[in-house]
Amino acid sequence: MKLLKTLALASSLLFGAALPAFAAVTVYSPVNGASVNSPFTLYAVAASCSNQPVTAMGYSFDSSTSTAVFSGTQMDGPVSVAAGGHTLHVKAWGNAGAACLTDVAITVGASSAAVPANAQYNSNLQAVANWGLLHDSGTPGSSYGGTSVTSSPSRTGAARGFATAYTYYGGERYTLWFGDDTIAQNFMYDAWIYISGSNAGIASLEMDVNQTIPSGNTVIYGVQCDGWSGTWDYTANTGTLAAPRDQWVHSAQPCNVKSWGLNQWHHVQIQYSRDTVGYVYYNYVVLDGKQQYLGAKVSSVFALGWGPALITNFQVDGATSGSGSSNIFIDDLVVYRW
Repeated sequence: MKLLKTLALASSLLFGAALPAFAAVTVYSPVNGASVNSPFTLYAVAASCSNQPVTAMGYSFDSSTSTAVFSGTQMDGPVSVAAGGHTLHVKAWGNAGAACLTDVAITVGASSAAVPANAQYNSNLQAVANWGLLHDSGTPGSSYGGTSVTSSPSRTGAARGFATAYTYYGGERYTLWFGDDTIAQNFMYDAWIYISGSNAGIASLEMDVNQTIPSGNTVIYGVQCDGWSGTWDYTANTGTLAAPRDQWVHSAQPCNVKSWGLNQWHHVQIQYSRDTVGYVYYNYVVLDGKQQYLGAKVSSVFALGWGPALITNFQVDGATSGSGSSNIFIDDLVVYRW
């Protein structure tokens, strides 16, 4: 947690008194009814409780008498709990003894990513006809691409192949507009990826979702497996809305596409959320059933002047200063949102 300090469970802040039903605690993540993995990101804020300035916050699960307590007016960090259904009790205490509570019902998965049963989704996006492609001007050199639907290799009978050629580290971006939803604040990108023949021409693989939000600005949920740093990276706007600076930030979690097995399917699941302004919570990645916690909160909102849109991008970056190529397939591509 990005907090000042952790207090003992027997802290005097617990008082032994019952918490009132009145809730002055806002829980941004996880949302009520969410399905999550462990660890998951708990992000909650409470500026006041019963008109008292908040001095500490905490959380507990179910009927446990153990409460983790932290100084300050927000909690933002990883929380672990056993698989199954739980009630997460998120608490705040005022400087004169007031106590406030918000309960969040969650279901914790055992190993792979999960989404709420009521989540909306777009499935088999790889089979949609109107994929576009272009050289990413943020990369050097040049790139050229081609894409088409194929039955082999395939999991569903309709995989999409991406044939990319490049010079001097060039990157080719493949793009699909698949709808619009300005309201959703939680997303799961779920795809199966197959690298055919050789990975020598691949430096990084990028998998994005872009969303126009009610303000008219665009949130970019960008994640890549970065072969140069050997990490999962995520996108942040380190500038401003008026003068944006789109930058990759290295996470602490390892990823190198060169280690992905060739001629076989790899399952990639990426979960992220946003607040109402455009801060993105990059929560976790699951690669072939292994969860890797990202736990990052960054601004990733841009004033691009788009109309309402949901867009997914798949980008392949070249690995050498000369020329090279790659053949990659995506199947069973689903984007969930809730």
